[in-house]
Amino acid sequence: MFSYFCMKKLLEKINYNNIPNHVAIIMDGNGRWAEKRGKLRTFGHEKAIQSVKDVINGCKELGIPYITLYVFSLENWNRPKQEIDNLMRLFHTNLKISLEEIHEKNVKIMTIGKIERFSEKIQKELLFFMKKTKHNTSVTLILALSYSSREEIVRATKNIAEKVCNGLFSLQDIDCSFFQNHLYTKDFPDVDLIIRTSGEQRISNFLLWQSAYAELYFTNILWPDFRKSDFFEAIINYQKRKRRFGNVK
Repeated sequence: MFSYFCMKKLLEKINYNNIPNHVAIIMDGNGRWAEKRGKLRTFGHEKAIQSVKDVINGCKELGIPYITLYVFSLENWNRPKQEIDNLMRLFHTNLKISLEEIHEKNVKIMTIGKIERFSEKIQKELLFFMKKTKHNTSVTLILALSYSSREEIVRATKNIAEKVCNGLFSLQDIDCSFFQNHLYTKDFPDVDLIIRTSGEQRISNFLLWQSAYAELYFTNILWPDFRKSDFFEAIINYQKRKRRFGNVK
C-alpha cells in the first residue's frame, strides 16, 4: 500500500507549471496479469477498471485536461472469437456502471474509432454517456475503441480526396492543419505524453499523427497493477525531458 506520506513526497516533486495537456495510455498487460494468477485472460480485464479510475483521479489532481485510453484496437477483432465474446460481455456488463462513476467525477466522455463495429447496445450506451457528460469540465476522457491510427489517416485522406474531386477544396488548401481537421481527434490537442505498461516498447498503431512530438514512457508494471502513484512517476519523468520540437534552445 502506497502510504499517504509517500504520496505527499511524490506530489512535492511535481512541477505544476509543466503539466502535460494531453496524456495517452496504452493499457497493456491485462492478459499476462491474469495468467500469472492462473486465471482466464478476461479476469485481468475485469481488474483493470481500478487502474482507469486511478489515472482519471490523477489527471483531476494535476489539472491534466485530456487523457486518451487505448481500450480496444481495430486489430483486436482478430483475436480468438471466444476471447472477443468474453470481452464484449464484460464490456457491456461494466460499461454503464463504470461510465456512471466517471460521470460523477465531472468527466466528459468522448470516443474515437469505428464504434459501429460494436453491438447496438454498446453503441447506444456510449452515445448516451457522451451526450450526458458533454457539459462536464474536469477532464475529457477519450476512449479509443476499435481504433487504428492507420485507418484514421486513410479515412481522413479519402474524405479530403472526395472533397477535392467535388470541387469543394483545391490541392493548395491542404496543409497539416487542414488534414488534422479530418481526423477523429480534430477537437483535441496533440499528445504530449504516451505511457505504455507491461514492458513492451512500441506504440502499436496508436495516435501516430497526434504523437509526432510526444514523449514516450515505458514501464514494466502490468496495467491492472498501475496506480495513481505510478501515473505521477510518469509525469515526473516527463517533466525531466527537454522538449525542443525540432528547434535548438
